[in-house]
Amino acid sequence: MDFNMKKLASDAGIFFTRAVQFTEEKFGQAEKTELDAHFENLLSRADSTKNWTEKILRQTEVLLQPNPSARVEEFLYEKLDRKVPSRVTNGELLAQYMAEAASELGPTTPYGKTLTKVAEAEKRLGAAERDFIHTASINFLTPLRNFLEGDWKTISKERRLLQNRRLDLDACKARLKKAKAAEAKATCEGDTVPDFQETRPRNYILSASASALWNDEVDKAEQELRVAQTEFDRQAEVTRLLLEGISSTHVNHLRCLHEFVESQTTYYAQCYRHMLDLQKQLGSSSLSTACLAWTLTGSSAREATRRARSRSPTWNCSAKKAPSQAPAHSGLGGRGWGDSPATCLSGTKLLRVGSLAPFCPCPR
Repeated sequence: MDFNMKKLASDAGIFFTRAVQFTEEKFGQAEKTELDAHFENLLSRADSTKNWTEKILRQTEVLLQPNPSARVEEFLYEKLDRKVPSRVTNGELLAQYMAEAASELGPTTPYGKTLTKVAEAEKRLGAAERDFIHTASINFLTPLRNFLEGDWKTISKERRLLQNRRLDLDACKARLKKAKAAEAKATCEGDTVPDFQETRPRNYILSASASALWNDEVDKAEQELRVAQTEFDRQAEVTRLLLEGISSTHVNHLRCLHEFVESQTTYYAQCYRHMLDLQKQLGSSSLSTACLAWTLTGSSAREATRRARSRSPTWNCSAKKAPSQAPAHSGLGGRGWGDSPATCLSGTKLLRVGSLAPFCPCPR
């Protein structure tokens, strides 16, 4: 128990010393040990690598799984070390709906046959998408995630330790500087010859004793500085080696990027082949004829009927009135058309608007 209390008190003292040093550095009241330019470049490159790796990882996850709820669910499964359940892709779900629609609307009809063919193609697209997601997750996302959760955590830990070692080193430097200043002041006071008529001998003895104490304090501060400098140099070397390992990380990520592009190329090539086959099936002559016949029996049949009726030779509503024979249309009363309602050859009454000549409303 005593040992733990001593260790706790020692840790609290170290933490307080670091906090004081850090605060004084922020306010410009203490000197700070600067790292060399090469080391600073390594730190900057490591930070950039970490930031861009996070952005690329998040956006690739969005590309592979646009649904945010599904991404959160997969993240929880990974954190709980549980297997992520298989999920139906959008293409496979669309294929399922099309197949059910074809079964209910009639699989032997042209529309049902087309739905069946498209459903099979969408199912193959969904399977290709599933393979692409699986391959990209293993070959691309996993290495990026391993870097962030493994190597980068180690680098961050060593950087924090280096920061603490630097604060300890600068605190030792400040302590040694203050000790030397106090020693010099005590030495100056001790070198002065006392006037025993004005100064008591006891003050002179105390001054000499203080000078000896400050000499011991300087020796102790120098020893602590040497230890702190050694620990700082050792930690700086360890951190430097880890930061230089970022180059190998870039090489690994480059290889993973090539594999991701390869898998994406394979996926889109498969999609192109599947859609090309489907286009050939839908563009066949028998299917086109069936679709045309089905269209003509539907809403377009009315348009065909109207065109056929417009070409009928039995309609003749443009006959002119002749004096020697009955007119094709009886008059509407006035202007030589007679008093009885005018009709065409089919028996439909002619219409008259204002002073215009009567016209036949029959479809032509």
